[in-house]
Amino acid sequence: MVKKFISEVVGTMLLVLFGCGTAVAANTYVTNAFGSSAMALVFNMLLIALAFGLILMALAYTIGKVSGAHVNPAVSVAMLIDGRISVFECIYYVIGQILGAVAGAAVLGFLMGSYESLGANGFETAGGLGVAVVTLPVALILEAILTFVFVLVVLTVSADSENKSGGLIIGLALTVVHILGLPFTGTSVNPARSIGPAILTNAAGTLARSQLWVFIVGPLIGGVLAALFYKFVIVEKEVKNKRK
Repeated sequence: MVKKFISEVVGTMLLVLFGCGTAVAANTYVTNAFGSSAMALVFNMLLIALAFGLILMALAYTIGKVSGAHVNPAVSVAMLIDGRISVFECIYYVIGQILGAVAGAAVLGFLMGSYESLGANGFETAGGLGVAVVTLPVALILEAILTFVFVLVVLTVSADSENKSGGLIIGLALTVVHILGLPFTGTSVNPARSIGPAILTNAAGTLARSQLWVFIVGPLIGGVLAALFYKFVIVEKEVKNKRK
Protein backbone atom coordinates (compact mmCIF):
# COMPACT_ATOMS: atom_id res chain seq x y z
CA MET A 1 0.00 0.00 0.00
CA VAL A 2 2.88 2.38 0.68
CA LYS A 3 4.09 2.08 -2.89
CA LYS A 4 0.57 2.71 -4.18
CA PHE A 5 0.25 5.78 -1.94
CA ILE A 6 3.58 7.20 -3.10
CA SER A 7 2.66 6.50 -6.72
CA GLU A 8 -0.62 8.41 -6.38
CA VAL A 9 1.12 11.35 -4.67
CA VAL A 10 3.82 11.58 -7.34
CA GLY A 11 1.42 10.90 -10.20
CA THR A 12 -1.08 13.58 -9.16
CA MET A 13 1.74 16.04 -8.53
CA LEU A 14 3.00 15.49 -12.09
CA LEU A 15 -0.52 15.73 -13.54
CA VAL A 16 -1.04 19.14 -11.92
CA LEU A 17 2.47 20.34 -12.71
CA PHE A 18 2.37 19.43 -16.40
CA GLY A 19 -1.34 20.12 -17.02
CA CYS A 20 -1.82 23.31 -15.03
CA GLY A 21 1.77 24.34 -15.73
CA THR A 22 1.14 24.21 -19.47
CA ALA A 23 -2.06 26.22 -18.99
CA VAL A 24 -0.27 28.97 -17.05
CA ALA A 25 2.86 29.04 -19.21
CA ALA A 26 1.01 28.83 -22.54
CA ASN A 27 -1.48 31.53 -21.60
CA THR A 28 1.36 33.82 -20.53
CA TYR A 29 3.74 33.10 -23.42
CA VAL A 30 1.25 32.88 -26.30
CA THR A 31 -0.66 35.96 -25.14
CA ASN A 32 2.55 37.98 -24.85
CA ALA A 33 3.75 36.78 -28.25
CA PHE A 34 0.56 36.81 -30.29
CA GLY A 35 -1.99 38.74 -28.24
CA SER A 36 -5.53 37.55 -27.53
CA SER A 37 -6.42 36.59 -31.10
CA ALA A 38 -8.82 33.76 -31.85
CA MET A 39 -6.01 31.63 -33.27
CA ALA A 40 -3.90 32.15 -30.16
CA LEU A 41 -6.79 31.04 -27.94
CA VAL A 42 -7.42 27.93 -30.03
CA PHE A 43 -3.71 27.09 -29.97
CA ASN A 44 -3.68 27.49 -26.18
CA MET A 45 -6.68 25.19 -25.77
CA LEU A 46 -5.10 22.44 -27.84
CA LEU A 47 -1.79 22.73 -25.97
CA ILE A 48 -3.49 22.49 -22.58
CA ALA A 49 -5.76 19.61 -23.60
CA LEU A 50 -2.82 17.67 -25.02
CA ALA A 51 -0.69 18.35 -21.96
CA PHE A 52 -3.28 16.83 -19.62
CA GLY A 53 -3.92 13.91 -21.93
CA LEU A 54 -0.29 13.10 -22.65
CA ILE A 55 0.89 13.27 -19.04
CA LEU A 56 -1.96 10.98 -17.97
CA MET A 57 -1.03 8.57 -20.75
CA ALA A 58 2.57 8.57 -19.52
CA LEU A 59 1.41 7.94 -15.95
CA ALA A 60 -0.87 5.11 -17.06
CA TYR A 61 2.08 3.26 -18.59
CA THR A 62 4.38 3.87 -15.60
CA ILE A 63 2.76 4.15 -12.17
CA GLY A 64 -0.27 2.39 -13.61
CA LYS A 65 1.63 -0.83 -12.95
CA VAL A 66 1.74 0.05 -9.25
CA SER A 67 -1.45 1.89 -8.28
CA GLY A 68 -3.51 1.86 -11.46
CA ALA A 69 -2.72 5.57 -11.96
CA HIS A 70 -6.06 6.83 -10.67
CA VAL A 71 -4.58 10.26 -9.79
CA ASN A 72 -8.20 11.41 -9.44
CA PRO A 73 -10.67 10.96 -6.55
CA ALA A 74 -13.56 10.57 -9.02
CA VAL A 75 -11.80 7.57 -10.56
CA SER A 76 -11.01 6.06 -7.16
CA VAL A 77 -14.63 6.42 -5.99
CA ALA A 78 -15.80 4.77 -9.22
CA MET A 79 -13.34 1.92 -8.68
CA LEU A 80 -14.71 1.52 -5.14
CA ILE A 81 -18.29 1.29 -6.41
CA ASP A 82 -17.22 -1.29 -8.99
CA GLY A 83 -15.56 -3.35 -6.25
CA ARG A 84 -12.00 -3.05 -7.54
CA ILE A 85 -10.66 -1.37 -4.40
CA SER A 86 -11.74 -1.33 -0.74
CA VAL A 87 -13.03 1.64 1.25
CA PHE A 88 -9.69 1.87 3.04
CA GLU A 89 -7.79 1.85 -0.27
CA CYS A 90 -10.10 4.52 -1.67
CA ILE A 91 -9.50 6.83 1.29
CA TYR A 92 -5.77 6.11 1.09
CA TYR A 93 -5.73 6.95 -2.61
CA VAL A 94 -7.73 10.18 -2.25
CA ILE A 95 -5.48 11.49 0.53
CA GLY A 96 -2.43 10.79 -1.62
CA GLN A 97 -4.03 12.49 -4.62
CA ILE A 98 -4.87 15.65 -2.70
CA LEU A 99 -1.38 15.84 -1.21
CA GLY A 100 0.10 15.33 -4.65
CA ALA A 101 -2.07 18.05 -6.20
CA VAL A 102 -1.06 20.56 -3.54
CA ALA A 103 2.59 19.62 -4.06
CA GLY A 104 2.21 20.03 -7.83
CA ALA A 105 0.68 23.49 -7.42
CA ALA A 106 3.44 24.45 -4.99
CA VAL A 107 6.16 23.39 -7.43
CA LEU A 108 4.40 25.23 -10.27
CA GLY A 109 4.26 28.43 -8.23
CA PHE A 110 7.95 28.09 -7.44
CA LEU A 111 8.89 27.54 -11.09
CA MET A 112 6.78 30.50 -12.24
CA GLY A 113 8.12 32.67 -9.44
CA SER A 114 4.56 33.61 -8.55
CA TYR A 115 1.40 32.13 -7.06
CA GLU A 116 -0.85 34.65 -8.80
CA SER A 117 -2.04 32.07 -11.33
CA LEU A 118 -1.86 28.29 -10.95
CA GLY A 119 -4.55 27.15 -13.35
CA ALA A 120 -7.42 27.08 -10.87
CA ASN A 121 -10.86 26.21 -12.23
CA GLY A 122 -13.70 28.70 -12.17
CA PHE A 123 -17.07 29.77 -13.56
CA GLU A 124 -19.12 32.96 -13.97
CA THR A 125 -16.54 35.78 -13.95
CA ALA A 126 -13.75 33.18 -13.81
CA GLY A 127 -15.14 31.17 -16.74
CA GLY A 128 -13.78 31.69 -20.21
CA LEU A 129 -17.21 32.25 -21.81
CA GLY A 130 -18.37 34.81 -19.25
CA VAL A 131 -21.03 35.23 -16.59
CA ALA A 132 -24.01 34.93 -18.94
CA VAL A 133 -22.96 31.49 -20.16
CA VAL A 134 -20.98 29.78 -17.41
CA THR A 135 -23.46 29.94 -14.55
CA LEU A 136 -23.24 27.73 -11.48
CA PRO A 137 -25.73 25.12 -12.81
CA VAL A 138 -23.92 25.01 -16.16
CA ALA A 139 -20.54 24.52 -14.49
CA LEU A 140 -21.87 21.80 -12.17
CA ILE A 141 -23.71 19.87 -14.89
CA LEU A 142 -20.89 20.20 -17.41
CA GLU A 143 -18.30 18.90 -14.95
CA ALA A 144 -20.55 15.95 -14.11
CA ILE A 145 -21.03 15.10 -17.80
CA LEU A 146 -17.36 15.44 -18.70
CA THR A 147 -16.33 13.31 -15.72
CA PHE A 148 -18.98 10.72 -16.56
CA VAL A 149 -17.49 10.27 -20.03
CA PHE A 150 -13.90 10.20 -18.82
CA VAL A 151 -14.45 7.80 -15.90
CA LEU A 152 -16.61 5.51 -18.03
CA VAL A 153 -13.72 5.18 -20.48
CA VAL A 154 -11.29 4.50 -17.62
CA LEU A 155 -13.51 1.80 -16.12
CA THR A 156 -14.13 0.08 -19.45
CA VAL A 157 -10.55 0.18 -20.72
CA SER A 158 -8.90 -0.79 -17.43
CA ALA A 159 -11.16 -3.84 -17.06
CA ASP A 160 -9.18 -5.55 -19.82
CA SER A 161 -5.69 -6.26 -18.49
CA GLU A 162 -4.62 -7.47 -21.95
CA ASN A 163 -5.39 -4.12 -23.58
CA LYS A 164 -1.98 -2.62 -24.36
CA SER A 165 -3.48 0.57 -25.77
CA GLY A 166 -5.43 1.37 -22.60
CA GLY A 167 -3.16 4.22 -21.53
CA LEU A 168 -3.42 5.84 -24.96
CA ILE A 169 -7.22 5.62 -24.97
CA ILE A 170 -7.50 7.06 -21.46
CA GLY A 171 -5.13 9.89 -22.34
CA LEU A 172 -7.14 10.72 -25.46
CA ALA A 173 -10.36 10.67 -23.41
CA LEU A 174 -8.93 13.25 -21.02
CA THR A 175 -7.79 15.32 -23.98
CA VAL A 176 -11.21 15.42 -25.63
CA VAL A 177 -13.11 16.34 -22.45
CA HIS A 178 -10.63 19.19 -21.94
CA ILE A 179 -11.26 20.51 -25.44
CA LEU A 180 -14.96 20.94 -24.63
CA GLY A 181 -14.59 22.02 -21.02
CA LEU A 182 -11.71 24.51 -21.20
CA PRO A 183 -13.75 27.50 -22.47
CA PHE A 184 -16.36 26.92 -19.79
CA THR A 185 -14.59 26.05 -16.52
CA GLY A 186 -10.99 25.29 -17.41
CA THR A 187 -12.00 21.61 -17.11
CA SER A 188 -11.57 19.85 -13.81
CA VAL A 189 -13.07 16.32 -13.98
CA ASN A 190 -10.74 15.75 -11.03
CA PRO A 191 -11.36 17.15 -7.51
CA ALA A 192 -7.68 16.84 -6.53
CA ARG A 193 -6.55 18.74 -9.63
CA SER A 194 -8.88 21.58 -8.59
CA ILE A 195 -8.04 21.54 -4.88
CA GLY A 196 -4.27 22.01 -5.26
CA PRO A 197 -4.29 25.21 -7.37
CA ALA A 198 -7.32 26.70 -5.56
CA ILE A 199 -5.67 26.37 -2.15
CA LEU A 200 -2.39 28.00 -3.18
CA THR A 201 -3.50 30.60 -5.73
CA ASN A 202 -3.04 34.20 -4.59
CA ALA A 203 -4.81 36.17 -7.31
CA ALA A 204 -8.58 35.94 -6.91
CA GLY A 205 -7.83 33.25 -4.38
CA THR A 206 -11.02 33.88 -2.48
CA LEU A 207 -13.07 33.33 -5.63
CA ALA A 208 -11.23 30.14 -6.56
CA ARG A 209 -11.76 28.70 -3.09
CA SER A 210 -15.39 29.77 -2.84
CA GLN A 211 -16.14 28.05 -6.17
CA LEU A 212 -14.05 24.97 -5.39
CA TRP A 213 -17.00 22.90 -4.12
CA VAL A 214 -18.45 22.80 -7.65
CA PHE A 215 -15.28 21.12 -8.91
CA ILE A 216 -15.46 18.58 -6.13
CA VAL A 217 -19.17 17.79 -6.24
CA GLY A 218 -19.55 17.86 -10.05
CA PRO A 219 -16.77 15.36 -10.82
CA LEU A 220 -17.78 13.07 -7.95
CA ILE A 221 -21.36 12.96 -9.23
CA GLY A 222 -20.07 12.17 -12.71
CA GLY A 223 -17.77 9.47 -11.36
CA VAL A 224 -20.55 7.79 -9.37
CA LEU A 225 -22.94 7.87 -12.34
CA ALA A 226 -20.25 6.41 -14.61
CA ALA A 227 -19.59 3.57 -12.15
CA LEU A 228 -23.31 2.76 -11.91
CA PHE A 229 -23.76 2.91 -15.68
CA TYR A 230 -20.74 0.67 -16.20
CA LYS A 231 -21.84 -1.81 -13.55
CA PHE A 232 -25.52 -2.11 -14.42
CA VAL A 233 -25.55 -1.41 -18.16
CA ILE A 234 -22.24 -2.32 -19.77
CA VAL A 235 -21.17 -5.23 -17.56
CA GLU A 236 -24.65 -6.77 -17.26
CA LYS A 237 -25.09 -6.63 -21.01
CA GLU A 238 -21.73 -8.36 -21.53
CA VAL A 239 -22.73 -11.07 -19.07
CA LYS A 240 -26.06 -11.61 -20.83
CA ASN A 241 -24.32 -11.81 -24.22
CA LYS A 242 -21.90 -14.45 -22.90
CA ARG A 243 -24.81 -16.54 -21.59
CA LYS A 244 -26.40 -16.51 -25.03
